[in-house]
Amino acid sequence: MGRRREAIDHVHTGAQYHQRFMSSPRDLAVRERFQRMALGLLATGDDILDFGAGTGIDAKAYAARGHRTFVYEPAEPMREYLQIHCRDELAGGSVIELGSSLGCKVRAVTANFAVFNHFADHTALFAQLSGVLGEGGFVLASMLNPYYLGDARYGWWRRNLPKLLRHGRYTFDTASGVHRFAPGVVVRAAAPYFRLERLAPRGPGMLVTLYMFLLFRRV
Repeated sequence: MGRRREAIDHVHTGAQYHQRFMSSPRDLAVRERFQRMALGLLATGDDILDFGAGTGIDAKAYAARGHRTFVYEPAEPMREYLQIHCRDELAGGSVIELGSSLGCKVRAVTANFAVFNHFADHTALFAQLSGVLGEGGFVLASMLNPYYLGDARYGWWRRNLPKLLRHGRYTFDTASGVHRFAPGVVVRAAAPYFRLERLAPRGPGMLVTLYMFLLFRRV
C-alpha cells in the first residue's frame, strides 16, 4: 500500500513519520523528481497550495525557492510536526497553514505521495480545487501506480487485477482506505475543470515505477 498511509497508521508521531521518509533513498528520489517538476512549471513568485502537506517537507522546499506556500493537512500528528519543521517559514509568512477550508488563490496545487489515493471519488475534489486556481493554473499529483509489477508478488495485487482491468480502479478492504486508479478514471473525474497535460511514466515505464505523476491544467 501507500507508504504515506502506512506511516500514518503504524507510526504514532509526526517526527517518526518525518524521519521514515527522510531516511529512505527511494522516497527521497521520488520527492526530488516531484519537486523539480513542480518548480519547473512555476514562474517567479507564484503561490502554491500543498494539499496533504504531511510534515511540510515539500512546503519548506517551495518556500526556500521564493514561493509562498499554503498548506492543508488533515492529520493532527502531521500538522504538529509541520509546525516544528516549518517553524521559521510559518513565522515569516512564507508558509501559511490552512484550516478545514481551502481559503486561498494560487497558481498551483501539489499533492505528493499518494494523497489523492485516499479519496474514493475525485469528482468533488477537483471541483473544490478548481476554486483555488485561475485559468492556466495546474494540479500536480503523485499517485500510486496500479500497474506496478513490483506489487505482483502480493496476493492483494493479483486479486484486484481483474477489478482494475474491468473498472479502472480497486479499493483495499482495510482501515487505511487506500484506492488505486487507472489514469483514465482520474482524468474523467477532473473534467470539466481540468485537462490532463502530462502523465509520467508512460508505456512500459508504468510497469516498473511505483508512483505516477499526473499534471492537470485548469481550463
